[in-house]
Amino acid sequence: MVPPTEGSLDRETWNRLIAILTQFSPAGPDTRCLASYNPMTPGAIEFDSLHTRAGRIGDAEILYGQSEADCSPSNLWAEGRSWVLCTDYDLWGTKVAGPPVLIDALLNDREIEAVRLPWAH
Repeated sequence: MVPPTEGSLDRETWNRLIAILTQFSPAGPDTRCLASYNPMTPGAIEFDSLHTRAGRIGDAEILYGQSEADCSPSNLWAEGRSWVLCTDYDLWGTKVAGPPVLIDALLNDREIEAVRLPWAH
């Protein structure tokens, strides 16, 4: 077992998360999304011109392991802002915000380790 790069999800979790996000995206796999890489993530530093990419959520699995980066994007969001994903470099955690049905699916998934964070006051 090879651990993920610091500030990145492991490939299996990334693929599962993409599958769930696709299921709960407004246009399914054709939902337009944007992805950005944190230049601080080891392995992402060498590709200055490719920090942000646009495409379809149905194609997002290929964003992990691009020849330029051996990590998952730090941020991924639906163009229509129906959900957003942010992987925190310092906390080794990923946050997902979106509709309650998406959050419930993540919390109840057998492959994703998820907890609900309390709302800040």
